[in-house]
Amino acid sequence: MDAYVSHGRSQALLKQRNLLALLAAGLTVFVVVLFGVIATKDREVVLQPVLSRPMTISSSSVAPDYLEAVTRDTAYLILNRSPDGLNYWMDSILKLVDPSFYGIIKTQLVKTVKEQSNTDIAQSFTMTAMTVDTVKLRSEVSGEVRTFVGDKLISTEKKTFQFSWKYSGVSLSLTGFGAVIADPANPTKGRL
Repeated sequence: MDAYVSHGRSQALLKQRNLLALLAAGLTVFVVVLFGVIATKDREVVLQPVLSRPMTISSSSVAPDYLEAVTRDTAYLILNRSPDGLNYWMDSILKLVDPSFYGIIKTQLVKTVKEQSNTDIAQSFTMTAMTVDTVKLRSEVSGEVRTFVGDKLISTEKKTFQFSWKYSGVSLSLTGFGAVIADPANPTKGRL
């Protein structure tokens, strides 16, 4: 009779063990699926404090309003400079640059800093138009560039500048910028 009771208890414990193993396997599959859903889900962040209207960004694509706001601020940062703040100007721009383009852009900026650091040449930019392309991640700004020596205005030019971007996760980073030069063969097209 003891063997019969012992066998019954063993069978009951074996059923409990199998049930717990099945439950553990089910929970493991659930956790793996949950991590998969979380990893592939688009993230959205609501940006509020310094904007004129609520703006969201998503990890799936860049919003036109966000690209426009970043382009506007970057254009004013890059195109307004004075010899007194050139190092800050360069450091601020480099914080926006994508790591894979950091060396190329830093080389351009260092050249500008060396050329203008011991001069009285300053530049200001007044924006008159902007276009953004969220598919190609490019934006263009047009406006007037004024060049000063000391406090004397020496030139005023209408120019268009193009900015190239990279969007990864919810981070937008600069990959290139430059003036658009009119193509004499086709005035509606330009090149950097």
